[in-house]
Amino acid sequence: MNRIFSILLLVAGVILLVMGVAASDSFSSEVSEAVQGAPSNKTIWLLVGGALCAIAGFFGLVRGRGR
Repeated sequence: MNRIFSILLLVAGVILLVMGVAASDSFSSEVSEAVQGAPSNKTIWLLVGGALCAIAGFFGLVRGRGR
């Protein structure tokens, strides 16, 4: 994987994770959690997408460094 692409993935993942944490503290997510017992779908997708992007970017950087 290209080094710049890996850095962009890592940065995008961190941004999505921060947005997911902020969304989990929002009023609509708290209402959804109270009614359904789970956070809103938007919160879950932001956290999962952010984690996957950050992990892919990190491993792309680590793997590229060994070459």
